[in-house]
Amino acid sequence: MAEAGWRGGLRRLHDRRRLWAALAVVAALVIALGSLTPGEEMPSHLPWDKLSHFVGYAGLAGLVGLAGIRLPLALLIAAGYGGVIEFAQLLVPGRSGGDWADILANGLGAGAAVLLLAGLRRLLLGAQALRG
Repeated sequence: MAEAGWRGGLRRLHDRRRLWAALAVVAALVIALGSLTPGEEMPSHLPWDKLSHFVGYAGLAGLVGLAGIRLPLALLIAAGYGGVIEFAQLLVPGRSGGDWADILANGLGAGAAVLLLAGLRRLLLGAQALRG
């Protein structure tokens, strides 16, 4: 019975699509703001650069997927956005854009989030099938 309770709560949280869509837009804006800030306004040393890319784009892909977009498309949206942002950095003073390692970290983060969300959905659907 307790298991059904936590799964039900997880299901209700999962189904708040408008909330996730709004948060996805906010996440995309935060990523753009951080990524397109001129170099002289950035801290001199940012630790864990690739981890930041991974986590940022995992969050974006997860939010896009939770907003109701099919997961393969959520992956393409987040990874594509990451690629566009990387190349837009080429136009920003003091920034070196187009870093393939950053693009890879963006895509891996987005892919990890999509796989995690697919597993979550499988768990929720499996519980629903057992009840039905």
